[in-house]
Amino acid sequence: MLKPVNRHLQIVVPPPPGPTTASGIVLPEDFKPTEEKHVVVKVVSWAQDVRFKEELNVGTEIIVDKSMIEEINVKNETINLVLDNYIVGILSE
Repeated sequence: MLKPVNRHLQIVVPPPPGPTTASGIVLPEDFKPTEEKHVVVKVVSWAQDVRFKEELNVGTEIIVDKSMIEEINVKNETINLVLDNYIVGILSE
């Protein structure tokens, strides 16, 4: 288990959508849909120095700048991290 440090949060990123439209039409494999700049992710854990840690729980959904997500591979496991500076919002229920 990873314990993030230096204002990082460990997150779960949803898988990218498949090559099917909402109407069920299958698109060519080389089709590239327009990608959004931000993505909603779920929080797994966070560093003690995250600036808004009191608002976080495991499973909290946050909106992050997709380009700033760091994907690292450790012991055959892929872990996604983001610095708290690139979080643009916390979704509430």
